[in-house]
Amino acid sequence: MADRDGATPVYGIAVAAQLAGVPEASLRLFESKGLLTPSRTEGGTRRYSEDDIERLKRVTDLRDNGVNLAGIARVLDLEDINQGLRDQLDADQD
Repeated sequence: MADRDGATPVYGIAVAAQLAGVPEASLRLFESKGLLTPSRTEGGTRRYSEDDIERLKRVTDLRDNGVNLAGIARVLDLEDINQGLRDQLDADQD
């Protein structure tokens, strides 16, 4: 089997929910709040990648620590910005 990166969407919602230990309804809620953006098949079925699963686990960790959904969205945005800056710094150093 060919190697795939963490961004390759392979899991359906039931498997993604099981891997993250949350109900499917939570995945739908997180998506509706913009915390998660799974890929979609032509038929509209959600497909989650390893990266999506890791992000989902981060969301649930923050929620379990008492952060509300608006706070989680802000934390994730800041983490994404931080990672982008780190990537840019790494590229500039090469």
